Amino acid sequence: MDLALLRTFVTVHRAGSFTRAAALLGLSQPAVTSQIRTLERQLGRPLFLRQARGVTPTAIGDELAHKAAPHLDALVEIAETGVDEESSLRTLHLAGPPEFIAERALPVLTELTGDDGQGLALRASFGTAEKALEGLAAGHHDLAISTTRPRDALLTATALCDEEHVLVAAPHRVEQVRRAELRRAGAPALQSLPVVEVHESLPFVSRYWASVFDSRPAPSGAIIVPDLRAVLTCTAAGAGLAVLPRYLCAAALERGEVVALHHPTVPPLRTYFLAVRTGTLAMPHIARAHERLQRAAADWA
Repeated sequence: MDLALLRTFVTVHRAGSFTRAAALLGLSQPAVTSQIRTLERQLGRPLFLRQARGVTPTAIGDELAHKAAPHLDALVEIAETGVDEESSLRTLHLAGPPEFIAERALPVLTELTGDDGQGLALRASFGTAEKALEGLAAGHHDLAISTTRPRDALLTATALCDEEHVLVAAPHRVEQVRRAELRRAGAPALQSLPVVEVHESLPFVSRYWASVFDSRPAPSGAIIVPDLRAVLTCTAAGAGLAVLPRYLCAAALERGEVVALHHPTVPPLRTYFLAVRTGTLAMPHIARAHERLQRAAADWA
């Protein structure tokens, strides 16, 4: 069986589209279609069901992908690094949310970037959970940290850690909120405060309101900035209230730059998952990084 055909097949399977696979492979869409048809003729079985938007693998297509993908990834690894033992530096491509990658993952993985010739070179990409998992499935990344458990059958994920969400504001903003009223009335007591968030849809505030107050937030965002570190900075400066991961605002809470507005009996939690393409943990550099992140996560609670 032609390895080039298998490579095209696995790329289509991961991308879910002939068009997206063609872009990833640097081929034309008709060339990708032709290669898949050739492989289907060789196997005597259809590998994909063509749909209006993309393709869906058949049962035999899924089975072939699970068998072939890990071996193809290993061959790509050999091709990229060569067989020279003196060239043992491996590049690890990591994707995930910018704050978590910067504050937690990179400090841990930097320990693996030694200058003894056995270390890792790191490449980090920031993006949403959806983008990180899409890039992982397409082969752009080796590891992805996501707040969504992947559904792709070619991806394997393990729970990494939980993060607690905290409702915070600057000290002078807290004076605008009567704590007794907040305990009694809940969310309505906070309506006078503007909101600092990462998106117009107020994802963090909405999740907190639904979990703690069983309601939807009434206020709109006063400041929208797509980085939780910037949200913390604006909140400490007095821009309004925010919901932040405790790991990110713990130091600011300790210094008194922000104050927790509310202390629910059961604080909202969000789980992070560490995802890889199935089979790639057989590659030592990915396995080392995966194990190091899991070990560090035990102390992140």
